Amino acid sequence: MSTDAQDADGEDDLRERITNFLRRNFPQIQMHGGSAAIQNIDAESGEVSIQLGGACSGCGISPMTIQAIKSRMVKEIPEITKVHADTGMEGMGGEGGHGGGMEPSFPGETSDDGDGRDEGPQAPF
Repeated sequence: MSTDAQDADGEDDLRERITNFLRRNFPQIQMHGGSAAIQNIDAESGEVSIQLGGACSGCGISPMTIQAIKSRMVKEIPEITKVHADTGMEGMGGEGGHGGGMEPSFPGETSDDGDGRDEGPQAPF
């Protein structure tokens, strides 16, 4: 087996272990309509990039989820030395900013872009 094939097998194994880690330790991401995708794995340096999406974008507790992923993954998967994780909302509109990104919407809200489109039925409370 060539070195390239061994490297690919090693990265595939690492990718599978990272995916299983996320499913096992953070089922609430999917349960709450979010997603966690592996953007990049550098098996040589041990760095991994994770992108949280869906309901995680704009979620108030996503910074805590990111911190938990960063600290737990390096402890549980020895080959990982550093985790980069974000929701794609960083840097949009300054501190804590949602300025230029997508805002979360809730049932019964009307969009601000002037088209008057209703996002869904009004909540019964």
